[in-house]
Amino acid sequence: MALNREILRIALPSILSNITVPLLGLADVALTGHLGAVAYLGAIAVGGMLFNVIYWMFSFLRMGTSGHTAQAFGRNDPRDIMTGLGRSVTAALGISALLLLFRHPVGWLALHLIRPSDAVASLALLYYDICIWGAPAALLLFAVTGWYIGMQNARIPMWVAIVQNVVNISLSVFFVFVLGMKLEGVALGTVLAQYVGLAVALAFWWARYRHLRGELVWRDISDIGGMLRFFRTNKDLFLRTLCLIAIHFFFISAGAGFGDTALAVNTMLMQFFMLYSYIMDGFAFAGEAIVGRAVGACDKVLYRSTVRRLFIWGACMVCLFTAVYALAGPRFLFFLSDDAGVVSAAMAYQPWTLLIPLCSVATFVWDGVFIGELNTRGMLLAMASGLVAFFALYAWWAPLYGNHGLWAAFLSYLAVRGLTQTVYKFL
Repeated sequence: MALNREILRIALPSILSNITVPLLGLADVALTGHLGAVAYLGAIAVGGMLFNVIYWMFSFLRMGTSGHTAQAFGRNDPRDIMTGLGRSVTAALGISALLLLFRHPVGWLALHLIRPSDAVASLALLYYDICIWGAPAALLLFAVTGWYIGMQNARIPMWVAIVQNVVNISLSVFFVFVLGMKLEGVALGTVLAQYVGLAVALAFWWARYRHLRGELVWRDISDIGGMLRFFRTNKDLFLRTLCLIAIHFFFISAGAGFGDTALAVNTMLMQFFMLYSYIMDGFAFAGEAIVGRAVGACDKVLYRSTVRRLFIWGACMVCLFTAVYALAGPRFLFFLSDDAGVVSAAMAYQPWTLLIPLCSVATFVWDGVFIGELNTRGMLLAMASGLVAFFALYAWWAPLYGNHGLWAAFLSYLAVRGLTQTVYKFL
């Protein structure tokens, strides 16, 4: 029971942090929806997607820091705990500097690839030009958040996320409805909130962990061998993320190729996957923290017990979400859209939503375990296997079954990832 409580102590705050993300996106859409032109909604969609990709690419700063810190925590090695944070912060600052230096060609390339209308492109570029200045805060928050999770503390990231999103929504409302700004007000609110979130995270660090500042040694951070290990570990995570982005972008593009109704249906059904992922990511974060601590302490009993309990929690979530999707799925579809034609088309695909929890549970659990072990090569191998399966099965099934073939390929990719990780662990 004690281990279950420890898992929930990390998982529940992480789940609450994750849930704030779609709420913020909903608020931004609601604000831009009242600006008087459809192009504003298109711009927030394009701009939001662009930054999701940019930040997704560098999410290794959180994952790598989490695993390294958890292992150092398990060894009770405060100097290495701070060295990992220092290296991650240094990398975040370097990447941020490059993003800002090359912000214009990056923005141009992204819009060239997405190809929105001229009206949307000009507004999306305005949004991008403002939001890109929040990159240093966003990437530093990745590093600090990963460090907190590695320190077995998910409460601070939860409060940081809540404060940041409340500030973001409040400032955006103030800029738009009080000062009369338009899209630039929404973008400015986002940037300022990112720096507020970083300030809150650092304030918590000073209040709780400032006794560790003496363990921060620049010679350790800048050690060539250590930095090479840091980037070698994170290279696998970076490549894994590129595969993930490729699959999700192709999924959207392929759905659009089946027509506007299929695209709308896929957008709605993907919310079932995202909702489940917000919950399972919380348990994955618990796995990162506790497994990493067990590996650092060479505690095989804690390691095996944690993996077993995580899979038990995963099985419970599979049963819960499958039942909820079966009973409430149709009502959720009507909540997402009032277009009777789209909802009717989506109903034909609802059986796929019932398979989402079962097909993806193993990869969510194993991702947390592998990050705690810093087994990034295994994660990359599993993702590459899933990518090959996805594109091969799509090429086979899509000509025969259309959009149903796309969903079958997507769920197969999730299952193959989990199966590959399982085989990798037991070979």
